[in-house]
Amino acid sequence: MWLTVNRSARTFNHMVERKEIALDAVFHALGDATRRRMLRSLTQGERTVGQLAEPFQMSLAAASKHIKALEGAGLIRREIRGRQHVCRLEAAPLAEANSWLRLYEQFWSTRLDHLEALLRQDAQRPVATAATARISSAGVAKRAAHITPRPKAKRSPK
Repeated sequence: MWLTVNRSARTFNHMVERKEIALDAVFHALGDATRRRMLRSLTQGERTVGQLAEPFQMSLAAASKHIKALEGAGLIRREIRGRQHVCRLEAAPLAEANSWLRLYEQFWSTRLDHLEALLRQDAQRPVATAATARISSAGVAKRAAHITPRPKAKRSPK
């Protein structure tokens, strides 16, 4: 029985898990405003740990903790030159995060385009009174309801 184990399926899943862990680390690192500002600073070129810490008036130890989080996510590379630690931006993990976010951008763009079309369609209809306007708005809401489905209520067992 052990001879029939499909090792390639395990390897594939392991690779997917590694990729997800890396993406989690990127989003964790980007979740802090200080680290995002440090990254933005690195888009202008290499910076020492002291230069990265300076705008935040923080100790080098505190800045180093932020830098380690960025390093752990693969967003920066630190090089030791004599007594100085010089950091530079590594953009590849940002590209991975961007491609993941684009999936959701397409998802929302499609739905928002559909909603816009419904609203334009509704705006072209003449509105006679306030009462018909409320009915018309309810119609748009009813037609647009399928854009974001609501979770079904759970039935309790009898």
